[in-house]
Amino acid sequence: MSRIKLVVFDLSGTTVEDDNAVAKSLHQAAVEHGLHAGLEEFQKTIGTNKIRLYQYMIARERGRAVEIEDLEKFDFPDLLDEAKMLFDRYAVLMLDYYRRSVRAMDGAEDTFRWCRENGILVATDTGFHREVNEAIMDGLKWKEKGLTDLAVDVEHTNGVGRPAPFMIFHIMQTLGVQSVHEVIKIGDTPADLLSGYNAGCAGNIGVLSGANSAATLGKYRHTHILPSVADLPELIKREF
Repeated sequence: MSRIKLVVFDLSGTTVEDDNAVAKSLHQAAVEHGLHAGLEEFQKTIGTNKIRLYQYMIARERGRAVEIEDLEKFDFPDLLDEAKMLFDRYAVLMLDYYRRSVRAMDGAEDTFRWCRENGILVATDTGFHREVNEAIMDGLKWKEKGLTDLAVDVEHTNGVGRPAPFMIFHIMQTLGVQSVHEVIKIGDTPADLLSGYNAGCAGNIGVLSGANSAATLGKYRHTHILPSVADLPELIKREF
């Protein structure tokens, strides 16, 4: 029997198809506002609290020394209103996308089903705020299908998202998992890997189904890099 009791799955790019829509929507709102951040920069930083991400992008463009690893360590109250304005535009774009088209990544539901059949709890975490998270869950109906146990977003942790580990800890507390040595975190972004590392998870796994390459993800502490979540059951059977 596996020693893993819980897997925490990211959403877009990991278990939910999005055709890079998150990064594209973030970038479009930024461009409309006059920020000069490129699409590739958003591909590397998705997975974070989007309001905090815009604060970070604005601060960086204005010459402040900030790094993505320290995203939740900085506070820029003077940039909050401006960041919220960008976020509101992004949220319109993102909600429109998911209300028109939301589908599971190939292999995701089979992986969820395998976990549940093998006594492993299944949870999702995301850098999205509640409205977008609920739009995804309403469309996919994973809870109703008996595939997932919990769906958490940054509002469950008072807006503190990745790379902080608190969404993982919230899931553990809610589902009654006491040890990080029984937890796997899996996602397609540096923010996913940073949160899994900061939480001390037994497995901290990147997947290549989303916006980031092996070269990008490989720069961050991880235990494994997989092509997709479809490969997770075999990895658990082999190494956990």
